[in-house]
Amino acid sequence: MRNVNFLALIGRMVLAFLRHAGRLSIFTVTAVSHCFRPPFFLRNVGRQMIEIGYYSLPVVGLTAIFSGMVLALQSHTGFARFSAEGAVATVVVLSMTRELGPVLAGLMVAGRIGASMAAEIGTMRVTEQIDALTTLETNPYKYLVAPRLWAATLMLPVLVLVADIIGVFGGYLVGTYKLGFNAGSYIRRTLDYLEVMDVASGLVKAAVFGFLIALIGCYNGYMSRGGAQGVGQATRNAVVGASILILTSNYIITELFFSR
Repeated sequence: MRNVNFLALIGRMVLAFLRHAGRLSIFTVTAVSHCFRPPFFLRNVGRQMIEIGYYSLPVVGLTAIFSGMVLALQSHTGFARFSAEGAVATVVVLSMTRELGPVLAGLMVAGRIGASMAAEIGTMRVTEQIDALTTLETNPYKYLVAPRLWAATLMLPVLVLVADIIGVFGGYLVGTYKLGFNAGSYIRRTLDYLEVMDVASGLVKAAVFGFLIALIGCYNGYMSRGGAQGVGQATRNAVVGASILILTSNYIITELFFSR
């Protein structure tokens, strides 16, 4: 009997996963198709770009500068054992542009924007505002989802580029003022080993992360049910789901760019 109950539990989990995967796939295809078909609500896109990009700068900037500073300290501590302290600048710039900048910015934005999207759209769903839009012949996908997808996909690379610069600057501050590196030598090593592909791979990751954050946030908000409790669950699922997808897609993109 226990074996039967265990198999039934696994079956229910598999069916639930397939059900959610199917709903997400249909939602994704529908939302993306509406991103390229008029009408375009450009004012909503601009509003979301400001919300996602400008208002996320403080948290992304603080995360980036302290990450760069800590990375410089940790790298110096480790490399000092092998008399390779000169590689600190290279490690900081490559780590920030390839990995830490995109991933940390994506996670910060997922916590701030993904939750906000899920809560806002979820509240509209449970208060029947989305049904009112449909009644007024306004497509919810075009009015609510498509502007957020466009804004997040466009603004995450900008945020990541700023995070890269701030993070490298944080490493420079620690390297020159605390660890005693020559400022000119530190900058020269930073630029000598930095390639276009390092920055480009991080920006591609950022665009993918932005799309995933907006998609998961909008999906969980759009599908929420059950009043305030449903909105809270949608918000939690949006943050957790976006974070998991960011880490998963980060590995896949890294494999595509840097595997030999």
